[in-house]
Amino acid sequence: MWRRVASVSHLFSHSKSTKFNQGGSTFKIWETITSESEIPTPSKGSPFITFVLGGPGSGKGTQCAKIVEAFGFTHISAGDLLRREIASGSAYGSVILSTIREGKIVPSQVTVQLIQKEMESSDNYKFLIDGFPRSEENRKAFEQTIGTEPDVVLFFDCPEQEMVKRVLNRNQGRVDDNIDTIKKRLEIFDELNWPVINYYSLRGKLNKINAVGTVDEIFEKVRPIFAPLSK
Repeated sequence: MWRRVASVSHLFSHSKSTKFNQGGSTFKIWETITSESEIPTPSKGSPFITFVLGGPGSGKGTQCAKIVEAFGFTHISAGDLLRREIASGSAYGSVILSTIREGKIVPSQVTVQLIQKEMESSDNYKFLIDGFPRSEENRKAFEQTIGTEPDVVLFFDCPEQEMVKRVLNRNQGRVDDNIDTIKKRLEIFDELNWPVINYYSLRGKLNKINAVGTVDEIFEKVRPIFAPLSK
C-alpha cells in the first residue's frame, strides 16, 4: 500500500485550437514533444501517476477502463469522487453540487483531498487520475499536497461538436449532462485547461491522443504509451 508520510487533513477545514492566450503570451502544444515523450520506469516505492485530460465527452473514462484492464492501474475519477461526496449528503457535497450545476470548478483543496484519500486507501501504486487537474490552481495544489508531479499526462483531443453529441447521448442521469451545463463546461475547459496542457507539454510529459474513432481504435493509440509497463 502506498502512503504519503505527511498528513494534509487540514486542507478539508475541447479542442477548438491548440493555442491559448494568457497575459499576451501564446502557448502552443509542441507536437514533437507530445508524440515522443517517454514513459519513465515505475517504482513500487512511490506512486506512478498518470493524469488523464480532455473535455467532457472526450472519452477519458472509457479509455481509462481499457488502460486499467490492460496495464493494472487504479482508476480515480475526480468527477466520480465529487458525485460520491454529493450523494453522501455531507456539507461539502452541497457546496460541490451547487458548483457543478453552475458548470464551475470545485475548489482545489476539496478535490485534492478526495483524490489523496482514494490513493492512500489503495494497495496499488499505479494511478490514473481522470479529469484532473482542470486548472493551473488544481495542478499546483496537487503537486504541493502530494509532493510529486505526474509521470505521464494523456490529453484526449476531441472536436467540440463530437464531445457535445457524446455527452447528450450517454444519458447517465448526471446533473451536468445537459446542454447548458455542457456549454459552460466547454467554455471553462477552453479558458482553464489549456495552460495545464501546455505546461505538461513543455515538461515533456504530454501525450496527445486523437480521440475520434471507435473505442478500440482510440485505445490502439494509447496502448504504445504504456507498453513499457508490460515488459
